[in-house]
This record gives sequence, structure tokens and C-alpha cells, in this order.
Amino acid sequence: MGAVRRAEIGDVVPAGVSNRGGPGPFVIVCDHASNHIPARFGTLGLRREDLNRHIAWDPGALGVATALARTLDAPLVESRISRLIIDCNRPLDAPDLIAPISETTAIPGNQGLGEAAREERIALSHRPFHAAIEQLIQDRLAAGLGCRMIAVHSFTPVYRGISRPWHVGVIHDQDVRLAGPLLTALRARPDLTVGDNQPYSPADRVYYTLERHARSRGLPCVMIEIRNDQIVEPASQEEWGSLLGKLLGDIAIPQSDEASGPQAVGLQ
Repeated sequence: MGAVRRAEIGDVVPAGVSNRGGPGPFVIVCDHASNHIPARFGTLGLRREDLNRHIAWDPGALGVATALARTLDAPLVESRISRLIIDCNRPLDAPDLIAPISETTAIPGNQGLGEAAREERIALSHRPFHAAIEQLIQDRLAAGLGCRMIAVHSFTPVYRGISRPWHVGVIHDQDVRLAGPLLTALRARPDLTVGDNQPYSPADRVYYTLERHARSRGLPCVMIEIRNDQIVEPASQEEWGSLLGKLLGDIAIPQSDEASGPQAVGLQ
């Protein structure tokens, strides 16, 4: 396992953390920030143009997350390896942890992987990404800094031939301390079509990072999905990040409701 990390570290650092000590009450995560495939994997048998598609990453999400973190003066944790290698927003027993097919595209390099190859990828990307989040949260809680968690993603305008009308989706479970006010604020804008648990919901197994690091501690959290044709250019990414930062920054949560620990939101 250690040998894998040493072999790959010259290619890419698997997780990046910026503004670690940001005093704002939020932590931003971007699970699908990069379409980078480490050199030893080639192109996984795909065409180069496929690696720019949504199957490889969430286009525009990192730009939004960066602007959001700057607006909120919050730390940002980003995965720097493509989800085609391993999806950091999936539990280790998920069937699509290392997807043999993404949407309708077969991934030749992900077919028939043995246990050693699977463990290699976990050690390369999944484990260090979550270790970075875990350490950041532990450090911030110990220092008395806020840890409201925001996961930033993007989605395709059309999926399996079905158009998606939403400009932005707010994904949440029973904890709506952030999701409720954010939905209200976004819906107040007449130029936006806003999805509540659309185009995904936690039932689609897309809430793993937040479940692991925030929900397990009772920390407020929400996942934001932006349709990727809205955030093609850096200027639009900046605009969305600034808008979301303003709306999230205006959400007031009583200090008694932000106590860490699995009992904090009364969900059993």
C-alpha cells in the first residue's frame, strides 16, 4: 500500500487542501474535481476526448468550489484523480466504486479487476482523500472552528436521453438546517429552476462523503449540484460560487444546533 503511494506521488498528489485555517464556519469538498488519470493507467482504454466528458469528472465544479471557499473564507478539499480510477463519493462496497460502465460508456481498463488492483486504487485516491477530510475536520473541531460541510458537484443537461430542467439541485437527507434555507433562497430567484433532491438524492448513493464526515458527527451539511452548461466558463463558475457563498453565509444556525456528535440532530 505504501509502495503505491510512493510510486504515484510524483504523478499527482491525490488530495489537495487549501485555506486550511480559514475562519469561516464552512468546509467545502469537491469529490469529482479532476479528470486526471495517472500515467501508469494510460487512458483506461478510452478515447482522449472521453476523458473530458462528465464520466471522468464534474466539469466546472472545482471552479465553483474555489469561488465558494473564497467567498466564505473556508477550507477546500479536492480530489485530484478522476472518478474513473475510483469514485471517492462511494462507499468501498459500492458496485460503482470502480465503474466498469459509466453512463453508457464501457471502461475497458476497469473490467475484471482483482482484489490487488482494487486495493491499489483505494490506496491511491480514495483513502488519502478521506484521510485529508478527516484530519481537517478533527483539527478544526479541536480549534473551535466551524465545520458546516458543503459538497459541490455538477450534472449533465441530458442523461440517458432525458433532459434535466434544473439549473441547480439541493441534495439532502432529514437534516435540512442548510438545505431548507438554501432551497428557499434559490427559489426566490425567478431566473432559476431549482431541484429539491434532484437530479439525485441520497437514495442514489451519492451522499457518501457527507454521511461519512458530517452526518456521523451531527454537523450541518448539504450537497449542491449545478447543471454543467451553467458553469462552462471561469466567469460563470465565479458567479455561481459567489452567489452560493452569499446565500449560505446568510444562513443562521443556533450554536446549540451545531454541536458535534451523532446525536446533535436527533436522527436515529
